[in-house]
Amino acid sequence: MLILVIKAKQLPLVFPKRGGKRPGAGRPRTRPHPGLIGTGVPHLKRTEFPARHPVHVTQRMQPGVGHLRTQSRFGLIREALRAASGRFGMQIVHFSVQGNHLHLIVEAEGRDALSKSMKGLAVRVAVGLNRIAGRHGTVFADRYHARALATPREVANTLRYVFENYRKHSRETLPWSWRDPFASSLESPLREPSAWLLRVGWTRAPVPSRLSPIDAFLRATPDRHLCS
Repeated sequence: MLILVIKAKQLPLVFPKRGGKRPGAGRPRTRPHPGLIGTGVPHLKRTEFPARHPVHVTQRMQPGVGHLRTQSRFGLIREALRAASGRFGMQIVHFSVQGNHLHLIVEAEGRDALSKSMKGLAVRVAVGLNRIAGRHGTVFADRYHARALATPREVANTLRYVFENYRKHSRETLPWSWRDPFASSLESPLREPSAWLLRVGWTRAPVPSRLSPIDAFLRATPDRHLCS
């Protein structure tokens, strides 16, 4: 009689692993703005910049916070901007409050000073807006976006953009003499600028053919560039 002996092969036991790198784990690089198309500000290390370069900062709000261009919310934001200005090596020179976002033109000693100051400002604004809206939770839709301005043309274009931002979003036709009551102006900055580019350097930029209030100001004060 022939007897066949078959040796069974033992299969390895697979246990679930804990810890270690997992697909999709960790903080996402970007996140979309709620209700908006596209991605938010990447979670990358911010670029360093010299103190002589002003910075254009944009910060968006979460849906549900409420329209920012009301007297109560605007008053709270303006006071928070004043309180944050001059702390941790940053000062806010100009601002524009829109329905769901803020535009700031600031001077800061560098990347770290800007980051620390913006965190303090965010806390002040978040607490106040949540109190007014009777809500809890996150107020800002994403990290702030910051862009350093290195040339007179960049500064002049940004000033024009910030002061005229409501006109850009508005569906009504506004006269060129109209000035946004929810924004600072050249004559009424939140803080007087100290950097040359924001104090006088921007006036060296060529004036565009289509005049806006800021362009009219340039032409009305031709000797401004002589200031030091």
